Amino acid sequence: MFPPLIESLIESFAQMPGIGRKSAERIAFYVLDNMSKNDVEHMIKSISEAKEKVHFCPICQNLTDVSPCRICSSDKRDKSIICVVENPKDVTAIEKTKEFNGLYHVLHGALSPMDGISPDDLKIKELLIRLTADVNEVIMATNPTVSGTATAVYLSKLISPMGIKVTRIANGIPIGGDIEYADEITLIKALEGRQNM
Repeated sequence: MFPPLIESLIESFAQMPGIGRKSAERIAFYVLDNMSKNDVEHMIKSISEAKEKVHFCPICQNLTDVSPCRICSSDKRDKSIICVVENPKDVTAIEKTKEFNGLYHVLHGALSPMDGISPDDLKIKELLIRLTADVNEVIMATNPTVSGTATAVYLSKLISPMGIKVTRIANGIPIGGDIEYADEITLIKALEGRQNM
């Protein structure tokens, strides 16, 4: 349909998650029609440098360009609490709240036997190595999905015998949500996670 070079560019963008064929076409034509050569070269350089220099933090497994990452190396963080998340975007989401001052551990996925994802495919060994006497609590902030919950339960069974408190983030009705539109599981979780007022 398009010349081979344009088709190749479209296919490259279409490989990205959440980008369908139509979106890939729009992005490709934006690059070709609206971006200057300098802008394109800057984008290429940014992608290349990020791919070359960004790596996993040797402590928390988050993506970083310094070693260890800025969170792990900060002397202002509470090193007695580790928040376990599935992916680096979860760290960003929690950090935006400015409410959590502990450390993180990124698993890079969740257990899913149906998809062939076992404990060996996640950064679980790296987490267990971090659990020293300095750690008092591990917060399971995995997604409230079947895989995320299974991962939290699995990790809890590994960590609890060490004498470390294991907690789970609350689930339930979102702020501004209507109870009448909530599904049964969400309502059950909201009732289970109720708190004193």
